[in-house]
Amino acid sequence: MLYCARCMRLCEGPVCPVCRKSDLREPEAKDVCFLTERGQIWGSILEDNLNDCRIPFLKKGRMGAGLAMSTGNRFETFRFFVPYERYEEASALAEELFGEG
Repeated sequence: MLYCARCMRLCEGPVCPVCRKSDLREPEAKDVCFLTERGQIWGSILEDNLNDCRIPFLKKGRMGAGLAMSTGNRFETFRFFVPYERYEEASALAEELFGEG
């Protein structure tokens, strides 16, 4: 696996499938890696499980606070990121919850 610092994603091949960047590198333990994107309900379930397993994570809303306030949280989706050193564990948890890693 290689790491795209721009997208914060682990990539299978030599090119990031999201940004098409080709200067990927080996991931380092503290690199923040994209795990999954979920809506409000499933995001809350994932957040609770990550906390229970003491896996540190970063949760970013896609809409931003202003838009989420005007449209309501039910339309918000959240991207979850975890440190590379805990990615395998977090990925297994996501697989267990959602059937995907």
